Amino acid sequence: MSLIEKYQRIRKYSEQLCAPLQTEDYVVQPIADVSPPKWHLGHTTWFFETFILIPYSHQYQVFNADFNFVFNSYYETIGNRVIRTDRGNLSRPGVDEVYQYRAYVDEAMRRFLSTEPTGEIVALIELGFNHEQQHQELLLTDIKYILGNNPLFPVYDATVAESTNLIEDDGEMLKVDEGIYTIGFEGDGFSFDNEHNRHQVYLQGYTISPTLVSNGTFIRFIEEGGYQNFNYWHAEGWDWVNSQHIIAPLYWYKIEGKWFHYSLGGLKEVNLKEPVTHINYYEAYAFASWKGMRLPTEFEWEVAARQLNWGERWEWTESAYLPYPGFNKAPGAIGEYNGKFMVNQKVLRGASVATPDEHSRMTYRNFFHPHLRWQYTGIRLAQ
Repeated sequence: MSLIEKYQRIRKYSEQLCAPLQTEDYVVQPIADVSPPKWHLGHTTWFFETFILIPYSHQYQVFNADFNFVFNSYYETIGNRVIRTDRGNLSRPGVDEVYQYRAYVDEAMRRFLSTEPTGEIVALIELGFNHEQQHQELLLTDIKYILGNNPLFPVYDATVAESTNLIEDDGEMLKVDEGIYTIGFEGDGFSFDNEHNRHQVYLQGYTISPTLVSNGTFIRFIEEGGYQNFNYWHAEGWDWVNSQHIIAPLYWYKIEGKWFHYSLGGLKEVNLKEPVTHINYYEAYAFASWKGMRLPTEFEWEVAARQLNWGERWEWTESAYLPYPGFNKAPGAIGEYNGKFMVNQKVLRGASVATPDEHSRMTYRNFFHPHLRWQYTGIRLAQ
């Protein structure tokens, strides 16, 4: 597949994700962690304009000079920006203008890609592809949060499957022997800087579940008082449970004695055999404690990954998000991509049903703060 074809396919998918939305859906920001869909569409376009077209396409004319302030996310090197919590206050530019911006940049990128760029420029374009795919996952989960906090529980798309595998719980654990293992990305394809450098780790022998935790097993945790027993929780997690009055995973509701959840297809009864999702690290840790087990480290996960059924949920690990040995940030704005977030976050491994095709691998290191649960997150147990 040529660069032009790949560019067009990825850019088109972002707009396909937004196709079921009404205009008003594009501008809502219920919480700081959820960005309006309109902003995602503009920001991913700004990325190609800022990092490819402006420095390397000498004929290019900026679409709107104010958009650098509006659609810059966190790149201090690039200049000032609208703070994250205010993205939902941007009634302008309107949705139509954002789509005009995308079309303008897409046409300029098609012309630029026809010149067959090479070397460092191609690497930046590939980063742009993967950056947009990251935002495609965020788009879908942000859309779900926006619609899921609407009391009408509107349907986004009745055909979207949020789970493809049913789980038989309490199967035999996989055994991994004690030893020294090599961790990190290796190969010729794309990878993020936080997957480097490849290095060795020593692991004690351990066992790990080949499957994720199901809704049915998590309901047992709820019904046996898991959210009311401080013994299972970190102190910080217990404070979160009590201050936020948490009794179940995000989007769950008990109606006439049955558990329902909001899905992209609307309000549905919880399927007991589907993997539990939309839980944070605190809940994952507490559940593991209740089971008399623990979460795997990210290294344990990676070593066992070829034997695991993964890809449905981002899986919380017991690992802090830290640099690998020899990690170095790239110079300039690109160096702000991952390194400056390596503090106070937990690593998640795998992928989810919202992860775009060709955007998952065993060495991928996702990361979020422990209290967040709006992504498709789940639990795998170890011992």
